[in-house]
Amino acid sequence: MEHDDHGRPPQTDPSLSRRGIFRAATVGAAALGAGQLLSGPAEAAPAATGHSDHGRRRVPTDRISIQLYTLRDQLAIDLPGTLAALRRIGYTRVEHAGFVGRTAAQFRAALDAAGLRATSGHASIPQPFDDAAWQTALADARTVGCRYLVHPWFGLDANGEPIRDPARYRALARDLNRAGALARRAGIQFGYHNHQLEFVPLNGERRTGFDILTAETDPRLVHFELDLFWAIRGAHDPVDVIHQHRGRIKQVHVKDMNVNAGFDDLGRGLIDFGRIFAHAQAAGLDEYIVERDDAGTPPRTPADALSTARVGYDYLTSLRF
Repeated sequence: MEHDDHGRPPQTDPSLSRRGIFRAATVGAAALGAGQLLSGPAEAAPAATGHSDHGRRRVPTDRISIQLYTLRDQLAIDLPGTLAALRRIGYTRVEHAGFVGRTAAQFRAALDAAGLRATSGHASIPQPFDDAAWQTALADARTVGCRYLVHPWFGLDANGEPIRDPARYRALARDLNRAGALARRAGIQFGYHNHQLEFVPLNGERRTGFDILTAETDPRLVHFELDLFWAIRGAHDPVDVIHQHRGRIKQVHVKDMNVNAGFDDLGRGLIDFGRIFAHAQAAGLDEYIVERDDAGTPPRTPADALSTARVGYDYLTSLRF
């Protein structure tokens, strides 16, 4: 199956996109506002009004990455120039979201010229699952040099509504295990990236889709790339998620939340990342991946996306906790 430049299979419904996911007002957490999202018992609060700026621990600079979806418009305008700019900022790792209209080999050449490594990438598993198609995606990931390959999203039905059928999540878990087994044979670690939709209560069950995915995927085959923003939008404390699934959170997407529960550049919003990163060892965390889903989306410009990248890198390298 072919994929678009964001690692998604072609869709007939335009609402089934990451921008559409952000606009999905059916999820209750999105309507609560940041005040309620970030409230709760003090010992379990997922965020605070300030950021950790003290302590001796820090984010290892060689584990900081950026999801290139953040710069999708800038990359389309000038791939080599944008990659070179990321290297000048200080990035050495990136996570790809497709190859910007290039082949995997051409994209790898552009990364090499800029002095960057795509240690991770997003690629949707075929639905229905197809071994040959997934093997092609794995071959591309190996060409680019990925250590990790991550399924980027799930959770909306054909009508743009949150999936509440437990059977759909159980079927996805089976496919994730299948994809993970093939990835393992190819020398690649396979993961799953969440949004808020996985935390919606399911029909007739007390469990969520995320509960099913974590319980019914093999830890040897599937890890989780925890999107901290979307977990909080789903009314879940990332620290709790880490301790409930110790050793399985190998990657995190690091994006900040403004007072309206929308996106913000790192360090300018509400999320206390230091509090979360203090649990990196329990998580098994290897990569801290900067992302902002709306960077470059009007009224923001492609140039704003590069600013987001710079602010994010500077924030993570200066954070102490």
